[in-house]
Amino acid sequence: MSRPAVLIAVATVALVLVAGLLLSGIERDRVPGPAAEVPPAAAIPSPRETRQVAGSTGIPRRALAAYVGAAQTIERENATCRIAWNTLAGIGASESSHGAFGGAALDDQGVARPLIIGVPLDGSGGNRAIRDTDGGRLDGDPRWDRAVGPMQFIPTTWDVWGADGDGDGRSDPHDLDDAALAAARYLCRAGTDLGGSEGWSRAVLTYNNSGEYARKVARTATAYARALDDV
Repeated sequence: MSRPAVLIAVATVALVLVAGLLLSGIERDRVPGPAAEVPPAAAIPSPRETRQVAGSTGIPRRALAAYVGAAQTIERENATCRIAWNTLAGIGASESSHGAFGGAALDDQGVARPLIIGVPLDGSGGNRAIRDTDGGRLDGDPRWDRAVGPMQFIPTTWDVWGADGDGDGRSDPHDLDDAALAAARYLCRAGTDLGGSEGWSRAVLTYNNSGEYARKVARTATAYARALDDV
């Protein structure tokens, strides 16, 4: 896939976030598309296991720490959600290759640099037009909104779900610690209980209403869980 096509796809994925949440709300009585088999919930890896899982899966250790940290926070906040780090990692892989899209890399603070910013949502390329809502503060575009960061949030969605995952007093969609926690809370709200196939599918399909997307995330998350089992 060409770079422009990839950018459009990434922006389209993030567009579902704002369309599903802010326009029609989260529909709890409908699974929007074919269900995907829920991946096994991976346990929290030890420091030794983290090194080995990162090495065998290609997940940067800094990204893995962000996913694990978000899952641990949700366990304390909302244990009934049962979201696992490998589901967040499956989404992070699909959205930005764990903050590596376009040659970016996570710095020590978990920020993807150069910043990952999608195409302008100006109505072209099959995208819905979304005029600027943040004065370009997050996406650098004062005319149109763009999806931003490793988990590809649109500014209006970030305004609702933005989180401070690393406790630095800021919520930044370009910081994977913050974005992973925001995504986890969003998914928990959408799916209620991600420990079962229906809730998991509802959550992931609310993030991106595509059966193929959900199945891809499920396959990736399953592979990550198996990598931990093999340590």
